[in-house]
Amino acid sequence: MSAVLSWAGDDDGLPTQALVHPSRSRARRSQPGELPPEIEQAIWRGCDLGAQAGEVVSSGFAALDAELPGGGWPCQSIAEVLSPQPSVLEWRVIGPALRAIVAAGRNVVVVGPPKTPHLPGLRHSGIDEKHLVWVRADTPAERLWCTEQLVKSGASGALVAWLPQARPEQIRRLQVCAQACEGPVFLFRPAAAQHEASAASLRVMATFALDWEIQVHVLKRRGPTHEGLVRLRSVPGGLEAVLTPRLQMPSRLIATREGAPRDGTHHTPARPTLSEGAARPVVHEAAVHALGGTTPSARARRRATVR
Repeated sequence: MSAVLSWAGDDDGLPTQALVHPSRSRARRSQPGELPPEIEQAIWRGCDLGAQAGEVVSSGFAALDAELPGGGWPCQSIAEVLSPQPSVLEWRVIGPALRAIVAAGRNVVVVGPPKTPHLPGLRHSGIDEKHLVWVRADTPAERLWCTEQLVKSGASGALVAWLPQARPEQIRRLQVCAQACEGPVFLFRPAAAQHEASAASLRVMATFALDWEIQVHVLKRRGPTHEGLVRLRSVPGGLEAVLTPRLQMPSRLIATREGAPRDGTHHTPARPTLSEGAARPVVHEAAVHALGGTTPSARARRRATVR
């Protein structure tokens, strides 16, 4: 521990050298049980939402940013997005973040999407095809190799890759390489991968919901365990302008058709009862034959009535 030198005069007026402890030289001394401010700021507690070491890119959803460390998707790290069905809602989850990256003049590289990217929909979301690079990789080995080379190069503003069959050690290798990548790295994997170990610093599960919403649950983050779901209003590009008010809220339309109240509770309609003393209606039924027709006695009574 270093010492601070100070000079103090003695009786003869000659300066003498004295040693002063650094903690005593501070204007403010820590109280018993209290840490110095610089140490207090450097400590992260597991019950608090941690701060991202590098830069972040806003997700475009205020509710989701409030649950992500640093307030957005992390850069220099891997973010895993899990979903039950591939290539259905991934663009809606990361679309606002990619729009901001493209607006800054940087490119977005897509590796191995299960389906061909829909350029009119991406253009409507603010993602220009001039800043979109599509790498076709059919086999898992090709997708993994392309992703690793792009992460190492750091030449893209954002990297989006589908790696459904990646193993934990391969994800760990990509996480180490991503520390030198300036932009965010998104890996899309199936929902079954949530039971596997992963070295990614952030993992989220995205599923569909009614009323054009996406439910997001944070599986892994630097902070406390995420409880509940984050509901994100996300209408695919171009549909919001043509949807009627009834189709914008499908849950209300379904509840109206099924006759159920909007609060989600179901009530069984009560059967009408007869009051005491009321006469019960008399129902006359014709005897039915075993083969489906009426019996001969019933036909004879009808003929007699007609005559």
